[in-house]
Amino acid sequence: MKNILALALSLALAPAICFAGGPPAAVQAGIESKDYKWNAQEGEKIEALKLKGNPKEGKEGYEVCGACHLPSGAGRPDGTFPQLAGQHTTVLIKQMADIRAGLRDNPTMYPFAKELTDAQELAHVASYIESLCIPVDHGKYEGPDAEKQIVDGKAMYEKECIECHKANGEGVKEKFYPVLAGQHYKYLLRQMTEIRDGKRRNANPDMVAIIKKYDNSQLVAISAYQASLSMPGSMCKASAATKPSKKK
Repeated sequence: MKNILALALSLALAPAICFAGGPPAAVQAGIESKDYKWNAQEGEKIEALKLKGNPKEGKEGYEVCGACHLPSGAGRPDGTFPQLAGQHTTVLIKQMADIRAGLRDNPTMYPFAKELTDAQELAHVASYIESLCIPVDHGKYEGPDAEKQIVDGKAMYEKECIECHKANGEGVKEKFYPVLAGQHYKYLLRQMTEIRDGKRRNANPDMVAIIKKYDNSQLVAISAYQASLSMPGSMCKASAATKPSKKK
């Protein structure tokens, strides 16, 4: 059970996985439906959210996650697997529940996710991931115009993104707004593009309303800036990234 849990949680934010696939989830109406509620406080996620997780208890369960996201939780700089370390437990649990419920499409992961039944272990593993310090070495925008892209992206971010994701990309745990600091540029760009284009069916409608007016070049700039964000007190060098609660 622990291996299934760890595998499913570790891949909750990923666009694809490095293991065999299986049948997709029974798709439920998402943002395309007028009845869609982005974060309705109902269903199985409530049980895990109300439980207190223990990072020490979750460490063993996380071991399988390292196959894709690395023991540090750093993910892959090419954006194939997102950076998980330091992410809010609320965000991790919500994404897991959405995949199980057929609100977030990930058919290759669903066979593992559907086996999850232990809410307490999910809470433990999510707590361990949240306790990991965010690696400073992650995928950033590396074009020759990086300086300009970051400047342009900052202006757009501060105009419409900062209210929810905050100045340092720390998000808001209580509102399920994810941490952006330390996330890979290519992953950020792909997710924002999918949200804008209606392919991320469990997206926040408020974010869709904001992001739908941005063209591809603008999303590049915003992603470049987001990938440059740093959270004081929560970042660490890669060599220390596997140690929970040891943040510099």
